[in-house]
Amino acid sequence: MTQMPVLIDLDPARVETLSCCGVKNPAHEGRRQKNCWLKANFKLGLRAKVAVTPDNRQCGYIEYLPGEHAWRGVDARGYMFIHCVFSHVKQYQRKGLGRLMLEACVEDARKGGMDGVAAIAREQPWLAGSALYLANGFTVVDSAPPDYSLLVRKLNPSAADPAFKGDWEKKLSRYSRGLTIIRSNQCPYIVTFAAEIAQAAEEDYGIKPRIVDLQSPGEAQNAPTPYAVFALIHNGRLLADHQISRTRFHNIMRKLPAMSSK
Repeated sequence: MTQMPVLIDLDPARVETLSCCGVKNPAHEGRRQKNCWLKANFKLGLRAKVAVTPDNRQCGYIEYLPGEHAWRGVDARGYMFIHCVFSHVKQYQRKGLGRLMLEACVEDARKGGMDGVAAIAREQPWLAGSALYLANGFTVVDSAPPDYSLLVRKLNPSAADPAFKGDWEKKLSRYSRGLTIIRSNQCPYIVTFAAEIAQAAEEDYGIKPRIVDLQSPGEAQNAPTPYAVFALIHNGRLLADHQISRTRFHNIMRKLPAMSSK
């Protein structure tokens, strides 16, 4: 029988020795920037836990903070909000690790006197699917295009539901000219993807993209997508709402009428 991993708190003293999000190389630029982001957001009540196996392998990660400081396009005040939860070692997937991490978050919310726990889900990359949350007592309270769900597990049954911020088209209209890359350091993988797309845009299409670095939870909550921390926008049109590879960027650009002849 597989022995369950233990959860270790990732705090300012451990960010250099415990890797978050499965990035083991301490010299990785994304991890370095993520560590700075973590240290800043610990001051806002961020909690992060790394799952470690009995033989000292890191196999999972969960990150959450009070909803008023969430780096997603949500209004989740009064709730603990989960940014991400995942297991990256196959041996420990579908063995209860997800439940273990979610229950740790719920317990922290309970200790903090919060209304419950909220999270967004989808079946696309970079977020957990809704099945994990539904299997652990969460219910869907809102949705956003194209396929986002906002889920909640309430501790206070009378509390108002969290909600998506909405007005996505209006927010996209702020970026109506040229190519825009919205990025942040909330995910350590964004730095590489954003840099590769920016390079490809200049080298292959002669376009110098506008880079928008999100600097605060408020800026993220008012970004033009629910995921918030990464977006690729061309002339007000959303091309990607999560980090994508250089190859995927080329495939998208080839389908744009203005680019098909290049």
